Amino acid sequence: MNLSRAMSLADPQLVADQIQYQVDSAAGRHIDLASLRLLADAIEGIDIVYIIVTLIVITIIIILTRAAAGLVDRMLRNHIPQVANRMEVRMDETMQLMIRRIVSAAIYLIGLMLVILQVPQLHSIATAMLAGAGIAGLAIGYAAKDSLSNFTSGIFIALFQPFRVGDLVDFRNEYGQIEDLTLRHTVIRTSDNRRIFVPNSIMSTEPIINWTIREKEITWSVDFDLERAADIDRAKEIILERARLHPLVLADRPMSVQLVSSRASEMLLRLEVTVPGRNVAKRVGNEIREAVIKQFEAEGLPPSSQSRSD
Repeated sequence: MNLSRAMSLADPQLVADQIQYQVDSAAGRHIDLASLRLLADAIEGIDIVYIIVTLIVITIIIILTRAAAGLVDRMLRNHIPQVANRMEVRMDETMQLMIRRIVSAAIYLIGLMLVILQVPQLHSIATAMLAGAGIAGLAIGYAAKDSLSNFTSGIFIALFQPFRVGDLVDFRNEYGQIEDLTLRHTVIRTSDNRRIFVPNSIMSTEPIINWTIREKEITWSVDFDLERAADIDRAKEIILERARLHPLVLADRPMSVQLVSSRASEMLLRLEVTVPGRNVAKRVGNEIREAVIKQFEAEGLPPSSQSRSD
């Protein structure tokens, strides 16, 4: 008896009939539960075994796709430099990173296509999309124009390399290091450890100062404001002396102090020194300014209330 009851519960039509009978008995008249019949028909047409198998296959495809993308990425990371060396081709970290990202994206795209093939209902949708590829392509292209622009810009950045991963740059009055380059955006890590995510299309069109594209050494300017009555020759001597004493200043490179402006009550002297890189330039400038101002005060040279570093 229990077995026959369990089998009846597994049949959606029998369950619907039993519910209909209970409702009619409780109401004392026939109540047409059309929605219940439709639900029973829909459930009866579902192949539970097929759905479970399809879900298992899709899960396996997703797992294998992720594993394949990770494996290929590790292989490319280890073998691209070796292949480039054998072929005597110049390929820096930025180009290698972009190749790895493109290959990973291609693997995920193949995985997505395999998932679509497991669902027959999506076949007709894919066929319809291909049939209307002209109009659909224009619509999709317009909707995704920003993403396509970022992708294309990322490729051009990797090819022409106005900047590379690890370069020190100034972008929109922010100084930082290029930390990552993806197919969509560029990551800039600032000196205070903030991350700026900039779309590649913007990075490829806006002016960027790259401090390390050729050599790391740069010329840095430090300004000093003095009262008009100050001894300008002695002030220049002090500035040059303190600059040469700084351990990070490249003393063997040209160094100069020039009078760049003269107003009614003050003068502006500008020191130009060579330092090892942009990453230390600001600190070096501040330390030189502090030492110079202390010496000015010791010798009675009247500095202005303003002093700045460019």
